[in-house]
Order: sequence, then C-alpha cells, then structure tokens
Amino acid sequence: MPHDITLIATLATGFVLAFVFGFIASKFRLPPLVGYLLAGVFMGPHTPGFVADAAMAGQLAEIGVILLMFGVGLHFSVADLMAVRRIAIPGAVGQIVIATAIGTAMSMLWGWSLGGALILGLCLSVASTVVLLKALEERGVVATPNGRVAVGWLIVEDLAMVLVLVLLPALAEVLGGQTGAAEPSGNVFVALGVTVLKVIAFGVLALGIGPRVMPWLLRQAARTGSRELFTLAVLALSVGIAFAAAELFGVSFALGAFFAGMVLNESDLSHKAASNSLPLQDAFAVLFFVSVGMLFDPTILVREPMMLAGVLLLVLIGKSIVALAVVLVLGYPASTALIVSASLAQVGEFSFILAGLGISYKLLPPEGLSLILAASLVSITLNPLAFAMVDRLITFIRERPKLEATLEAGRSEQYVKLQETLETARLQAAAKAAAHRTLSPQELVERFPVFSALSPEQREVVLLHMAPFTANPGDTIIRKGEPADAAYFISSGEVEVKFGHRRIRLQAGDFVGEMGLLSNQPRSADVVSLDYTKFLKLTRSDFNEILRRYPDIRSQVVELAARRDQMNREPTVVAPGGSGGNDSADAKNV
Repeated sequence: MPHDITLIATLATGFVLAFVFGFIASKFRLPPLVGYLLAGVFMGPHTPGFVADAAMAGQLAEIGVILLMFGVGLHFSVADLMAVRRIAIPGAVGQIVIATAIGTAMSMLWGWSLGGALILGLCLSVASTVVLLKALEERGVVATPNGRVAVGWLIVEDLAMVLVLVLLPALAEVLGGQTGAAEPSGNVFVALGVTVLKVIAFGVLALGIGPRVMPWLLRQAARTGSRELFTLAVLALSVGIAFAAAELFGVSFALGAFFAGMVLNESDLSHKAASNSLPLQDAFAVLFFVSVGMLFDPTILVREPMMLAGVLLLVLIGKSIVALAVVLVLGYPASTALIVSASLAQVGEFSFILAGLGISYKLLPPEGLSLILAASLVSITLNPLAFAMVDRLITFIRERPKLEATLEAGRSEQYVKLQETLETARLQAAAKAAAHRTLSPQELVERFPVFSALSPEQREVVLLHMAPFTANPGDTIIRKGEPADAAYFISSGEVEVKFGHRRIRLQAGDFVGEMGLLSNQPRSADVVSLDYTKFLKLTRSDFNEILRRYPDIRSQVVELAARRDQMNREPTVVAPGGSGGNDSADAKNV
C-alpha cells in the first residue's frame, strides 16, 4: 500500500454504514440515532468483518462532541429555560438526584466501586433532547405548555451533565479512578477548588471578551462575501476555543465548545452560524455515535442479563415514576407529569459522553458502556410506545370527570401561571425572530402605502419593475449625500440606519430609501446591512414608469411625501410606518 488510508477507511465505512442503518431505522419509524449506533456495532472489534481503527474513531468522536456541544450552546435559550424554571429546574434536579441514587445503589449491589456506580447512575438519569424533540414534533406538541416543560426539563439535564463533565476530572481520583497525572492531586477540596477557579477564569474570559471579539471576527469573515470563509470561521471558533480551553484552562472540550456557542448565540449572525455549522455538526455527530457503537459488546446480553434487566427497569419505568411523582408534588396537572415521564424513558448522547469519560478515567468498567448502549438502543426504540401509552392514559383521565377534576382541574392554578409565562416568552421570542423572517415580494408591495391601493393585478405589474438585491453583513446599501436612485424593500435580514451617533434598525417588511424617490432629495443617512439581507430594489426610472402607468397613485405619492416632511419637522417622532414597524421618522427620510 503506497500510503496509509486508515482515516479514509474509517470515514468511508462509518458514513456508508451509518447511512444504511440510519435509513433502515427511519423506515421502521425509529430515530436514525439507532441506526448510527448499530453501524458502530458492526464496525467494532466485537463483531466479525471490518474493524475500524478505534483510536482514529475516538478522535473523530471528540470533534463530534465539540460540534454537538457548540450546537447546544448556539441554540441554548435562557429565556426559554426561565419560562419553565419553576417546574423544570427543581423537577429535573430532583429527578436526577433520585434516579442517580437508585442507579448507584443498584450498581454497588453488583459489586461495582462507588465511582463506577455513580457514573452509571448519572448516565441513566438523563435523557436525549434530540430523541425528545423528534417525538414531540411527530405529535405536533413542541409549542404546547407540556411540550415546553419537557424540553426545558431536558435542557436542565443537559446543563447538569455539562457541570458533571467539568467536575469529574477533579473528583476522578477520589472516586477511585486515574486521571493520568504524574502525581496524585492530593486534597480533593484543593483539586475541586482549582478546577472551579479554572472554569470561572475561562468563563469570565469567554463571556467578557468573547462577545466583543467573536462576533467581530464572524462579521469580518462575512464581509468578504465568501461562504467558505464564514463556515471556516465558525469551525475555527468552535474547535479552536474548545482546544484552547482544554490546553490553557484544563477544562473539557465540551465545556469550551458550549461556551463558544453561548457567546455566539447573542450575535446577529448566530442563525447564520448555526445553519453553516449544521452539516459539519451532523456529520461528526454521526461519527460520534458510530464510535460509541464500536465499544458495544453484544455478549453482554448473554453474560449479564440481570444487570441489563435492572438498567432497563430503571430507564423505562423507574425514571418515569420518579418524574411523575416529582411533577405531581410540585402541583402540576397529571397530563404534564405523564408527558415528562414519557420524555425521560430513554437515554442518549450525554450519557455516551459521560460514559466515555468515565472509562478514560478507569472509573466505569467496560461492561458499563455496553449496558448503557443496550439501554439506549432498547429505550429509544420503545419510546414511541411510551408516548402512545401516555396518550391513552390522558384520554382515560379526561373521560372520567371526577378523576379529571382531581388530577387536572384541581391543579390548574400552577398550569395557568405556566401558560401566562410561556405566552410572554413567546411574544418576546417572536419579536427577536422578526429580524430573521422572510416576506414574499407580494407582501412587501402590499406594505408600501403607495402601492397598497392597487389591485392585485396591478401590484403584479409593479413587481415586474422590482429587481432582487442582496447584501452581506457590513455592506453599505445607501451612502449619505449620494443621489437617491432607488428604494429598497427588505425581504429578510436586517439593516442599520446611521444618523451621526444615532442607530436605528430596520427588519424584514420595512423599506428604506423611498423618501428619496418621493422628494428628489439627496440621501440623509448611511444604511448598512447587519445580516445576509435580501431586498427588492426599485430604481427611480422604474418608479417613474409606474407613476406614468398608474397616474391615480400620484395623489398618494404627494400625500405621503407631505406627511413624511411633517414628521421630519418634529424631532424624535415615532413614525406609524407603512412597514408595520416602530421606526423613527428619520429612518424613512433616507
């Protein structure tokens, strides 16, 4: 062989088998995750045939973990979590503690060490957010209060696992493991304190400097107009920060990537970073699940049937009963408790990450990961049945008025408060998402006062005079002092109008520069794109042609120009705006 192709062979085999088994799983209405894990089983050393390079697969899996955690941070919404905090935070923490205690006690009865038992208990106590979202989407209940509670609950579990991943290196030796350090770390409290200080230092640096530097770097990459450079910038920030966090601060790759995602989450370019990183995240996440599957030893099914039965009982029944009890104790209806209990009847990606770390520190015995993986395959496969049973139970309760009055109506006060909080959060999220919606050309024309009175057929003719126009972040659309040669109707994205030190933002559905066409005055401000923005552009010659074709709207043009002139004589007046926004009148006089 002229050269080593281990990496190529691992990638090719992993992707091909993952696609085949993932496709088969989807045909059986199972999450593709099941197929990815099975692909790893067939590539692993415990099954006949091709055996992939475990070390190579492990490093690829680390990249998968980094991009997974970067995606979690990028989509993490403090507002969504705060909306359900009264039930999600105490409920998830209480359920994790109880389920971990049960799993730890069960494992110690098998003769495991405290460290291995604790790791197994933690792994079994949490569930997969990806699997949950798929189950809720299939039922169309993601946006319902019960769906939001279930998602918020699992977000708290994810955050708890991030904390465990941070603290485990400091606690590994105390729990009986090995960290690979040349000398023991000594006092556990000293080691724990050092770890916490490192995390705090990294957090202060990331959250203090990151929001100023990272969005600026992304914006510079975006201004080049090269999608490849922008994607490379996202990849460099996610992987680079994760690596720097591990090398300089001693924290995990996962935490570094999570912080990087959180910082970019507040950026104007966060949605673009998410969409550009998604293909990479998906590809390497697949390799992560494949590498986990490679560690699965199918003989565990025969060698340790009682262990497997105990793990499955905890995952499928134990966690659900604990969650059901916790939600009812908190005073919420039975329907909420049942949805949450079904959501937790599985284990997923964070369990694999933690189990892998436990094995690397020699805390979790090899059969531990096989038990977790077997529980994951079975529980994810059976999770749709859990939701079906919950649907029947909810129907059963609602068909019996006395029972419903006790379990549902009698607990409505907490649920009503939850609905009010979620509605407030929804309105805030809708306002934030307004900058990223896309309006059709027909909607844009209808919003412009001059054209709104035209018939649909006439507006179609107007659209023929408009040309599509795009801008990258940082592009100047209009310059102060230049002749007014066109108006711009924002289809998607966001622009900023600059009047000296003042800044006004316009979003999809707004229009800018039309006053120049109405008044024949030079531009009075700069307009800069803040996003990958799409417009419909109407030039002066086309505008004049429309006026010639439809002379009836001339009176509206004169009236609109007079109204805008009056607005501009009154400082800081808020324009009613044909765009439907609350933009300053000055923003329209461009």
